[in-house]
Amino acid sequence: MAALVLLATAGTKAHAEVVYSDQTVRFTLVDEATVRMEYAPDGKFIDNKSFVAVERNYAAVKHTLKVSGKKITITTPKFTLTYKLGSGAFTSANLKIEGNAKAIGKKIVWQPGMQQKDNLKGTYRTLDGYDGNMHDGKPMPIEDGLLARDGWTLIDDSNSLLFDGDPDWDWVTTRPSAKGAQDWYFMAYGTNYKQALKSFTRFAGNVPLPPRYAFGYWWSRYWSYSDQDFRDLIGNFKNLDIPLDVLVVDMDWHPISPEAGGGWTGWDWNERLFPDYKQFLKFLDDAGVKTTMNLHPADGIRPYEKRYAEFARRYGNTDGKAVEFLGSDKCFVKALFDTYLHPYMDEGVDFWWLDWQQWLSDKKVEGLSNTFWCNYIWFSDMQRQCKKRPMLYHRWGGLGNHRYQIGFSGDAYITWNSLNYLPYFNSTASNVLYGYWSHDIGGHMNHKYGTPVDPQLYTRAMQMGKYLPILRSHSTKDPALNKEPWAFDQAVQKRLKAVIDGRYALVPYIYTMCRRTHETGISLCRPMYYDYPEAPEAYDCKNEYMFGDNMLIAPITQPIAPDEKYSHVDVWLPEGKWLELETGSMLDGGVTVKRSFSIDEYPVYVKAGSILPYFGKVNNLSGNRQPVTVRVFPGGESGEFTLYEDNGEDARYETEFATTPLSYTRTGNLLKVTIGARVGSYADMPATRHYAVALPCQLAPIKAEVDGKPVPFTYDGGNLEATIDCGEIDCASGTVITLTLPEGDTTIADGTKARMQRLRTAVAEYKQANCGLVYTERFGFLEATPLRLQYHTGNQAATLQRFNAVYSELPDVLAEQMQGNEAHIRQFLITANE
Repeated sequence: MAALVLLATAGTKAHAEVVYSDQTVRFTLVDEATVRMEYAPDGKFIDNKSFVAVERNYAAVKHTLKVSGKKITITTPKFTLTYKLGSGAFTSANLKIEGNAKAIGKKIVWQPGMQQKDNLKGTYRTLDGYDGNMHDGKPMPIEDGLLARDGWTLIDDSNSLLFDGDPDWDWVTTRPSAKGAQDWYFMAYGTNYKQALKSFTRFAGNVPLPPRYAFGYWWSRYWSYSDQDFRDLIGNFKNLDIPLDVLVVDMDWHPISPEAGGGWTGWDWNERLFPDYKQFLKFLDDAGVKTTMNLHPADGIRPYEKRYAEFARRYGNTDGKAVEFLGSDKCFVKALFDTYLHPYMDEGVDFWWLDWQQWLSDKKVEGLSNTFWCNYIWFSDMQRQCKKRPMLYHRWGGLGNHRYQIGFSGDAYITWNSLNYLPYFNSTASNVLYGYWSHDIGGHMNHKYGTPVDPQLYTRAMQMGKYLPILRSHSTKDPALNKEPWAFDQAVQKRLKAVIDGRYALVPYIYTMCRRTHETGISLCRPMYYDYPEAPEAYDCKNEYMFGDNMLIAPITQPIAPDEKYSHVDVWLPEGKWLELETGSMLDGGVTVKRSFSIDEYPVYVKAGSILPYFGKVNNLSGNRQPVTVRVFPGGESGEFTLYEDNGEDARYETEFATTPLSYTRTGNLLKVTIGARVGSYADMPATRHYAVALPCQLAPIKAEVDGKPVPFTYDGGNLEATIDCGEIDCASGTVITLTLPEGDTTIADGTKARMQRLRTAVAEYKQANCGLVYTERFGFLEATPLRLQYHTGNQAATLQRFNAVYSELPDVLAEQMQGNEAHIRQFLITANE
């Protein structure tokens, strides 16, 4: 029997979390559900951080350790592990883990060598060349993820590279383990998938919170833009009052040689397009637009580059030849960053779009992925500089890549198949904590060059993008692929503007959820089975996903059928009640329903009774004084939400942030909404904020008071929403808004909102066909109902009662209005979806 040592063998670093160690094995509890198991035939255990496991110190875990004869037993509230002492490497003959079914929701028994049967998958490096999930007739080999319906996961970290612990800059080093060494992490989670993700972060690190501007709108296009072109582009966004936060400058910013005007790589600016790049960057900064630049660094540094001599001096290269990129060479990387990237960032570049597409492994360090390593060095360099919050935009590099945030998914084809694959691809990425994929919204390239953008496909893609982690338009260098909002007709332009404006309204909800991602590992967009693991539909409905804790998205990924005006979607709604946001319909859960949506509508479902923060009108996300509207959704007697905020751009969000509790209670016909006192602080935190309270799909209040003082309110009859302007609120003390509501049920969630909006569209179409029409009384009443609700809020119940009565007679109303013209009646009913 091996000699028992309580914590660690001689020559290894002792950890309070190590529950058993002898000359060749060590067991460390990460938490109640996760254990690290090491076998070191030479007695040398690994304490360096690995590429996967960067956290080596863990909180104390409740457990018991029993050493009996030649067996040890480690028991936590979640599992029991047994191992035969002195029996060598871990095998099915000497190691077993049994899960506690009561604690994790599923009975599991695991031994080495067992294969998972139902992995829920992870993600893949790129969508380059994919049409849906197919590339050259082959399906995407999407990687396994951290979660499986088996209820357990084993992560074999035995062969991953290590960090050397250099306090100046942690760098890659090879693993010194003896042949046959094992370094495993076992997670026992049953059906508690969220617990598994949190467990993973405890040894693999948290997901960094991106800066707030990342959640605004990004404009990107592979195009030979000049300084003037970009100024015109920014001007067009401003003229149309469309917010913009990030400008992506693709590779034409740098010349390929002194003779060429643009190209794949390089480090100098193309002065034919940008005569003074510093002035260009200053223009963007003054406009409040962040800048990211495309890099293809594989060609290294070449002699004609303007700063070659400066780089060579730093690097120690004296032969005057090109220096090939070698990411594992710290001297090379430091010289590159100090010569080019740091000065450019000081001059106005905010972060980098890194696109490594060349040799996948480093040419010096065996097994070092260039994709993963480039992600690390670019991101960690920003951490070391501490000048702004780190953000990187690059490709997936493997497990552990969640620590380097934003993913560039690559060049997918512009097809409905591609659109249909994105929700699943995006959701399963959360199973490896890679929750910030940035897709080319609407696709990158057509199968046939010169094919124009399909307005319907692009509209549906943008509507989905509103509810994805990153909203970024992009396309290849094809003059037919014009995705600028002003490139479309007025109707499409209006829809695109509504999408972008709507995205900005969601940012305080999104940002709060992304802070939770940082703390829990649960992504903004995640599969339904995280929240509903026992429901078969949560696994079968692969395109549905939760958008944060309160919203469910059921994307439209097929075109509207010819001669129809509505998309039809089968939506599974989990138990509970859900407000279909854009039609104003309250639906019961626990069923699958068939729903219809016009091109202006999208399937978004809010948990009944939610209270959620939205931004009011903003130009972009710069600064910290955006107005907030607190929406109290129907369907509950009480509700709460904690609004998160921080500086938005600095790197101190771990400790410098603030939260504001939002809550409401309904008692009889009184609704009390509380904006609580803010707790915490951060740099440039405003003392006051402009707040409003909104009541979607509800009758207008009779009276509104803020801290006991009467205030006016407005009512949007088209959206059935009252808004109470609370003015500037002292955030340190908060405020209470008391609303006196009409007696009885004040909810208007029976689809009236959709009926009014669709009817309005049908009326506008009919006027085009018969511009000489004269309204009948009933026809005119239906069309004017939204304004009647807005103008006469005290008479809303009666107005709605008559609207519903007249609408129930719509065929007769139309026959009277259209004097029996069957073609006009039929077209009107189609547009109204009746």
